[in-house]
Amino acid sequence: MTTITLRIAALSWRLRPRGVLVTVGGVLLLGLLMALNMRLGDIRLSVPEVIAATFDPSSAAHFVVMELRLPRALTGALVGAALALSGAIIQSIARNPLASPEILGVTNGASVLVVAGVVASGSAYGGASGLLSTLGIPALSLLGGLIGGALVYGLAWRRGLDGYRLVLVGIGVTAVFTNVKFWLLTVGDVNDTGRAMVWISGSLNGRGWEHVQPVALALAVLLPLTLLGTRSLDALRYGDDTVTALGVRTNLSRTLMILAAVLLAAVATASAGPIAFVALAAPQIALRLARSGQPPLLSSAAVGAVLTTGADLIARTAFPLELPVGIVTAVLGAPYLIHLIWRARK
Repeated sequence: MTTITLRIAALSWRLRPRGVLVTVGGVLLLGLLMALNMRLGDIRLSVPEVIAATFDPSSAAHFVVMELRLPRALTGALVGAALALSGAIIQSIARNPLASPEILGVTNGASVLVVAGVVASGSAYGGASGLLSTLGIPALSLLGGLIGGALVYGLAWRRGLDGYRLVLVGIGVTAVFTNVKFWLLTVGDVNDTGRAMVWISGSLNGRGWEHVQPVALALAVLLPLTLLGTRSLDALRYGDDTVTALGVRTNLSRTLMILAAVLLAAVATASAGPIAFVALAAPQIALRLARSGQPPLLSSAAVGAVLTTGADLIARTAFPLELPVGIVTAVLGAPYLIHLIWRARK
């Protein structure tokens, strides 16, 4: 396959033209979806009105575009990119197309701690004086995601980290987290659990600039670092003996890349809740579009941003009542998961 070598100082990357085309096409499609998100909604705006609202604070539509729609759309795009990048790293390390942050305990760990905070701080437990008011949902989500990822990693470590064992341990821990979450929903007050269920579904409703900044910062720091680790990630596709012969420190490389994946997924979940199937489907879609040996990182991020932004546009405009974006991604992603399982079975 034809490749283009990009060199910056002592660093080099091999770029496949088809992968570059997928990334550029994804960015262009994302721009189109962002523009539609600015125009469509309860208040429909023309293109000149959107442009005027963007650059003219005195415009009547300035608040709608700059305070309601743009931060929501940017949060969705950044969260989708972070989840897809996290999924691409995990699938490459585990060498399993069904691997995703969900099986690393990140999203379910975040869900458990958020539900616990909502239930403990609800009306049945003394109002807003509890854990939720002290830390807030984003902080609880981030903490829960990191705890879940650390727990799976610790249980899967046996003088090294094996991708197959990581998946099995993750499935077991996720099952425990899921049952704890549902138990908390059962014992909590119905009003509190209703609030928690909206967050668990994955929602971009009411997202502002304060939700954009953490994900943007995480991507600004972790995306370049993961791109620097691309060579190690390529090598980890092979057996440990081959990887060692190539000069890659297997356990250290896996640990650092998984840490980056856990941080990306945890920050994304803290900003928008556990949006389903994006981390699972986006890397596999990018892989098939780019026709590469493993999920390409930049292409996966672009596809994830497109999926989340497009799903949010559908959730906002296609139904009489606005739906959480996680419901739309789940409806779209469930058939794709069945397709992957069927292919693996064959």
